[in-house]
Amino acid sequence: MKIIIGYPPTESPKGIATLGQNRQFQWFSNPCLIFPVIPASAATLLKKKGHNITWLDCIAEKVNWNKFIQIIKKEKPDLFVFETKTPVVKQHWKIIDELKKEFPKMKIVIMGDHVTAFPEETLKNSKVDFVLSGGDYDIILGGLVDFLNKKTKKIANGVYYRKNNKIVNSGKSQLKHNLDELPFIDRELTKWRLYDKEYNLIGKPFFYIMSGRDCWWGKCTFCSWTTTFPKFRARSVENVLDEIGELINKYDVKEIFDDSGTLMTGRWLRDLCNGLIKRGYNKKIKYSCNMRFGILNQENYNLMKKAGFRLLKMGLESASQKTLDKLNKGIKVDDIIKGCRMAKKAGLSIHLTMIVGYPWETKEDALRTFALAKKLMQTGKADILQATILVPYPGTPLWKEAKEKNWFLFDPSNYERYDMKEPILKTKDSDANSIADICRRIYTIFLTPKYILARLRNIKNWEDIKFNLKGVGAVLGHLNDFWKRQ
Repeated sequence: MKIIIGYPPTESPKGIATLGQNRQFQWFSNPCLIFPVIPASAATLLKKKGHNITWLDCIAEKVNWNKFIQIIKKEKPDLFVFETKTPVVKQHWKIIDELKKEFPKMKIVIMGDHVTAFPEETLKNSKVDFVLSGGDYDIILGGLVDFLNKKTKKIANGVYYRKNNKIVNSGKSQLKHNLDELPFIDRELTKWRLYDKEYNLIGKPFFYIMSGRDCWWGKCTFCSWTTTFPKFRARSVENVLDEIGELINKYDVKEIFDDSGTLMTGRWLRDLCNGLIKRGYNKKIKYSCNMRFGILNQENYNLMKKAGFRLLKMGLESASQKTLDKLNKGIKVDDIIKGCRMAKKAGLSIHLTMIVGYPWETKEDALRTFALAKKLMQTGKADILQATILVPYPGTPLWKEAKEKNWFLFDPSNYERYDMKEPILKTKDSDANSIADICRRIYTIFLTPKYILARLRNIKNWEDIKFNLKGVGAVLGHLNDFWKRQ
């Protein structure tokens, strides 16, 4: 079959869509477009099965609607497959209907966390042919294509479609697949050079991988990827090391970012670190990842540093213990402070993430989060941060709670407003402007003399200088976006 996989033109005066590989969606004026690992895995898997695959990311490639239509006319694909997310799903319904009108014979497949939560909704509101429900989009899509090619008699579990004018499904997606059996992503097929702007990574070229799907904790009530991956699975350490080795040999990669929701810990982590050291990869690459507070000790951090780890992205979320408990984070505020201290003692960099706009928090609570972040950043216990306005996506426990308790500021089906341009939930004593202002104030930490001095003390070479200059552009872009909102 001839198949196009990627993203259609997704445009707005609000900015550029950060759609691929993002657990949270925003429109940015200065975006970081992250390499979409699982759609790329789907493209690779189908190519391995002998299909003619075209990777088309209209967002990253800056392809407008007219050019997109011309590409479809020229390629004449049997199948167009793309990923969506809540704030743009209605725009994508219109795109689907336009495509079906123009190319009635072309089948359209949609996937993503929103349609996993509400698979029938997209079939009711558009002329889409198939909805993939469940996180293993690559494997599910491979099974669907096998069925369409009559290589199997049954559609893979996790597919919603129409039969005799009724919406039916092939059964609940089963996350039992052995991830080691998937081929390593074909980076040329999936145009890896398009995704070369990542403010938090130092070396180039850098590559995204996922050693697991998705987070072994998997309980945070606000996280949309717990909807798509309710069961965690990790690849074997040897399989991960082999992929890293291939990237080193083919591309002389300088940094790896492992975008598993949380990197596996315990024996798996020790084996990975020892494997990186034994193979000598720790001398060739830097390794960065998502990690949790409250799980690692000083010995773990020290081993990670020895193995070549550089940056850990950690969820602070809030300085309120009540909030951490309500989010089911499973950590204490003190774990955040201790974790930063141990990581920095080992020589690792820390990227903090935090959220404002919780319905149960007061303005004073939000300012305490600001104060904790400021203290950690200005004392050199953390290096980078990002702050976002709370957006509970459909399918998450927090979305269900918000709907039950009437926390939404508008009809919760107004999906286009889930884009972090504004608060979408009521709060105790803060209005929309004050919440956005607190978010903006968090980013101004980067501009304080104490933080700048702490960063200057960490500069060791020209590479560090370039990295910090790149970060300045990112910070100014975030501040500009917040000022626009207000």
